[in-house]
Parts: sequence; structure tokens; C-alpha cells
Amino acid sequence: MKNIQQIILFSFLLLLNSCIVQFIPETDEDKELLVVEGLITDQPGANTVKLSKSLPLGRKNVAKPLKGCIVKISDDLGNNYSLKETVAGTYVSDPAKFQGIIGRWYTLHISTNTTYYNNINYESYPMEMKPVPPIDSIYYEKKTIREKDEISQAVEGCQVYLSTHDPANNCKFYRWEYSETWEFRLPYDVPNSKCWISNNSDRINIKNTSVFEEDRINRYPLNFISNVTDRLKVKYSMLVNQYSLNEDEFLYWEKLQNISEQVGGLYDITPAAIPSNIYCLNDPNDKVLGYFSVSAISSKRIFIKDYFKGIINLYTDCISDTIVGAGPIPNLGISVWVIITINDAMPPSRVITDNRGCADCTVRGTNKEPVFWKEGK
Repeated sequence: MKNIQQIILFSFLLLLNSCIVQFIPETDEDKELLVVEGLITDQPGANTVKLSKSLPLGRKNVAKPLKGCIVKISDDLGNNYSLKETVAGTYVSDPAKFQGIIGRWYTLHISTNTTYYNNINYESYPMEMKPVPPIDSIYYEKKTIREKDEISQAVEGCQVYLSTHDPANNCKFYRWEYSETWEFRLPYDVPNSKCWISNNSDRINIKNTSVFEEDRINRYPLNFISNVTDRLKVKYSMLVNQYSLNEDEFLYWEKLQNISEQVGGLYDITPAAIPSNIYCLNDPNDKVLGYFSVSAISSKRIFIKDYFKGIINLYTDCISDTIVGAGPIPNLGISVWVIITINDAMPPSRVITDNRGCADCTVRGTNKEPVFWKEGK
């Protein structure tokens, strides 16, 4: 009887487990939507518009570039500029033919140009290229992360601030992006021991001054650099771009900022609840994700070359073995690398690692010095 009860219980649990299925609620995001990432500026060089398709709710978040579209930009003087697809879903303007001009109004035009999408046409609202004031200053302050005690050393980080103002009192809504570059060095005398890494900002930095009496921003906390990276170990640089927004675009970025803080990433799927400035000409109920941004840019660069306490050492676990003698080393340059050669020992010996990043800095970065690097001596 006991065995029968056990069999019945096991069968019930098996049946219960088989009834567990993924529940995906029906929402407006259950279908694929057009996603637009577009920005044109008054700076020389190419302007880029990226097109992709969102995935239905519950699917793995993987980008789906939208290929083969016809993408154009028109202005309020009747000029039209075609963008060329360089890689799948990325459309780029010709720098020799197009550069944004302050005061002009620009409209984005998209035709899917595919049978699957029945040649659906999209268009943005006309967007004015607003002037943007210069950045007054970018500066940093050391911040104590942990005080020195009987067990641990002190640890410091770096807070980067920005200050700006508009004497004309026209720019009420700001957005900032930055690209950061830092030099790092391997602690071993190897051919590629000095390299540089560059990254673009992955957080939304915006500010509204419309509620202030004066159009001025002081000590805006642009970025905090902690000790768990080697950014501050040798030399660090940040190039900041400042954009002037209209109120609608500011509200778009503000909503996107709130959601990115909740879901943990700027590049997660953008909910359809955030209004876009792009609409479908064929079907007004066809929602579009993303925004077509138009803005002048003012830029400023900061260099940081200072000593910060407690910066992490990323190369504490490099050494894997010591080879005594001058004989051949199996798999050298394939799965093991020499990081230290001791020639004055009897017999000579070599210290090896199974982590290529400990012997070659190009695993993480590039050994080509940036053209601007000597500016920050």
C-alpha cells in the first residue's frame, strides 16, 4: 500500500510539473515594431540612422537589423539627402553632401522597401536644429570609497562633474554623451605592454533648467569612476558632447531613463509606451520605437592623470608556471605565453602564463596611441 501511495504521489508531481508553462501576457508589444536610432548634428562627418525590429514580449533580447530600407533626410528648403546602408540596418549620410545647419528643420523619411513589410513608409515630425551653448568646464574630485583601517588600505574613486550655462537663456533642456579612453600597462616586459581602451557612455545624462531662474548648471555629476577598474591607473580622458533638446525629446529621454534604471540597461527593448516623433504614413496605429534627434553639439575634453588609492590590480593571477632551462615550451604562443625571462639564473628560467591577456595588451585594447593623447601631458 505504501508503494502504491508513493507511485500516485510521484505521478501527481510529474503531472503538476508538466502543466507549468510560460505565461506571456497580451500587450501592444506582442508584434514586431520598427525601432529607430537617429541623430544628425552640425559637426563634420557622417550622420547615422540605425533601423531594427523589436522582438515580441518574452523573446530573447537580440537585435534584428532592418535591411534594405530607403532612408532619406529632407530640410525645410526642399533639399533631400539619401543615406547609404553600410552594414545591416545602419544607414549613413555622405559627409561631402550633408552637414546639419543650425536653424534648419529636418525630417527623416523611411521606406521599408520589402515585400514582407509591404513597403511601409514612415516619417518623423520636422525637427529644428537648435544652437547649443559651450560647456564651461569639466572637472573631477577624489571621493573616498573606504577609509583606511587596521586591516585595509584606503580606497578612492573619481567623480567627474560638468558645469555649463546659456547666456542667451534659450537652451532649457540638455543631454550629454561621452566617450572615455584610458591607458593601461601590463606589469611585465613583453612586446605589447602598453595599450589604450575606448568606450562610449551607456547611461542617460539629461537636465532640465526650465524651472530655474537662470539657465545654468553647476556640478552636474556626469560619471563616477570606481576603484574596480584600471581606468585611473595611468591616464584617463573623457570627451563630452553636449546637446540641446526640445521639451518633447527631453520627455522621451526622461521616460527612457526611468525605464533603463528599472530594467538595468539602456539598450534593453524600449517599451511602446514611450512616444516617438516618428509615425507610420500607411497606418496611424502602427507604433514606432525610438527617436529622430536633431541638435548642434558643443564638446569638451578632460584628462585625468593622478594617483588614486586602492585601484584594483587586474594581473595578480597571471603566473601559471616556471619553466627551468632553455628548452622548447609546448604550445608556446598558442595556449601559454612567456611573461618573464630570467637569463642570469643557473640554469635560465622562464615564467609562463595561460592567460594571453597577461602577455599581450591587445587582447583588451589597441597598441596604437590615440591622436589626441599627447594633448593631456
